[in-house]
Amino acid sequence: MAAQIKTPGVYIKELNAFPNSVVEVATAVPAFIGYTEKALRGTTSLLNVPTRITSLKEYVDNFGGAPKTQFGFSTDKPEVLAADPATSFLLYYSLRLFFDNGGGPCYIVSVGSYDSAAAGKQANDFTAALPELVKEQEPTLVVAPDAVLLAIDGWQTVCQQVLLHCVKMQSRIALFDVFDGNKARTHDDKDVITGQDGFRNKVPNDNLNYAVAYYPWVNTSIVDAADVNYSFLKEADREKLITDQQAVIKQLFPEDPPGTANPKAAELSALWDKIKTVATDAAELKRNHQALFAISESYRNLMGEIRRQLNVLPPAAALAGVYTRVDNTVGVFKAPANTGINSVISPTVNITHDEQEDLNVPLDGKAINAIRTFPGRGVLIWGARTLDGNSQDWRYINVRRTLIMLEQSIKQAAQAYVFAPNNAGTWVTVANTISNYLTNKWKEGALVGATPPEAFSVDVGLGSTMTANDILDGFMLVTVKVAIVRPAEFIVITFQQKMQTS
Repeated sequence: MAAQIKTPGVYIKELNAFPNSVVEVATAVPAFIGYTEKALRGTTSLLNVPTRITSLKEYVDNFGGAPKTQFGFSTDKPEVLAADPATSFLLYYSLRLFFDNGGGPCYIVSVGSYDSAAAGKQANDFTAALPELVKEQEPTLVVAPDAVLLAIDGWQTVCQQVLLHCVKMQSRIALFDVFDGNKARTHDDKDVITGQDGFRNKVPNDNLNYAVAYYPWVNTSIVDAADVNYSFLKEADREKLITDQQAVIKQLFPEDPPGTANPKAAELSALWDKIKTVATDAAELKRNHQALFAISESYRNLMGEIRRQLNVLPPAAALAGVYTRVDNTVGVFKAPANTGINSVISPTVNITHDEQEDLNVPLDGKAINAIRTFPGRGVLIWGARTLDGNSQDWRYINVRRTLIMLEQSIKQAAQAYVFAPNNAGTWVTVANTISNYLTNKWKEGALVGATPPEAFSVDVGLGSTMTANDILDGFMLVTVKVAIVRPAEFIVITFQQKMQTS
């Protein structure tokens, strides 16, 4: 600078005293993939476009509301209902479960509308969305609730491709829902976990540390009684229900005298006739529904069964919300386990202590975390393992996710030094930047050790991590070692009698 100064005077020169700081990346931003009512922002299509939202209202504005799942009688008895697979969708209700459990910002990738999917749900719908998701750096979780509605082979394809996507990105993990996870285990060839078409035989065998699974599904309270009415019944089945009820009315209110219509029977018959067609006016639909709900036990039972079935949901979306809640209250280094799930009444299958052994510590290592009910404590997440359960490095979810956070945060900070002079000055600056960040993580409890040197080490330099040829080739090699805190999964308390001393 002195050579450039030609005019006498006083000049100011500022020097940076501190290295750049590491800005921590978000740790719980899921990307939800599935079918929506619409995918439109104004006049712009959002089909297969990852769209960031922060609330359920934003979702409804851009992607619409709940599906109108149609139910029909699976037998001649009007009490037995089954949902029409063509009209069944899970993303909307799963997203509500996510927000109820503490979820925040997330991405929605609509792979089609309810109407377009009525002709058939395909695995290609989901896999076609992944290339666009590659362009987004913020998501750290991938959840596809509607994948369990595919055929088993289609679900398998989606799981495989989502896992490959996570491995490629190295910044996110997949939350898998067990196919038919609402069913109890049979421990035979049709077992949902170990059977021929069971979860463990269908998921890939490589890179399992980027995936997590939970079993069983859960009974929720997401769908309220006010959300359900006779419009959820198929037209033909409404006709069948009316015919059945007309016969009941005649038995309850016979003609008296014969040949004279019973006024009460006529009144009830007219009321039932109103559900032949679904009223287009919301107020009229509500009035008809409330009138039948008040007078007919059969109708109340039907609406209750529809609500019960709609409230059976796969748990991955809820767990994405739990991850967000735990990260915000404690930190990503805390295992997301031994905590409750909001808006969940019970798991669909009760799992005992002995039954969980095969889920948690299987021979093939594909650990599946259990959702269990404990007396006096309610429904709890009772597992904290990735699918790579035999790995000492990546066995635990919090270890995998903490490493992703550290890697991505440090990676972003190191971008500032690309093309910087590859000399001792840059090496010291980079090492100090990373060390300062890791020291803060150690203070927060993410790293274990009595002192920072015991918790982590950062090495960079000629003769340490690089050779002279590395420098000539343009490489600056940095080695970071961290001791991440692991959960106390098994607590063993030993009791022994002590000899009397006095």
